[in-house]
Amino acid sequence: MSIRIIDIAFTCYPVTDMARARKFYEGVLGLKPTLVVGEAGGMQWTEYDIASGTLTLGAGAPDWHPRADGCSVGLEVENFDEAIAQLRADGVKFKMEPFPTPVCHMAFISDPDSNTICIHKRHAK
Repeated sequence: MSIRIIDIAFTCYPVTDMARARKFYEGVLGLKPTLVVGEAGGMQWTEYDIASGTLTLGAGAPDWHPRADGCSVGLEVENFDEAIAQLRADGVKFKMEPFPTPVCHMAFISDPDSNTICIHKRHAK
């Protein structure tokens, strides 16, 4: 018997300052929180439902720290060029400048804790 994975439940980034992280994810990326639990100085959890998935931020867990070279989430945007222009206007740090692939356009940015986020747009089929 093997495990049958049927969906990705959530992706989570560890953050060091939840208020600062939420300012970035909500103010810069425009996400709306669907769940917020915990208090500053303790364990904190914020969820953002995006289509059928959930992007989560976690703070306060012992031995769980942000990593610039860790896993990254790819956020599909409606208009790639507009998204890149807005990120630049907001002063967001680019880890990898925008580039095309045979199937998409993408760029990699950093959140305030240096977690990597891919800004992504699939080519029309």
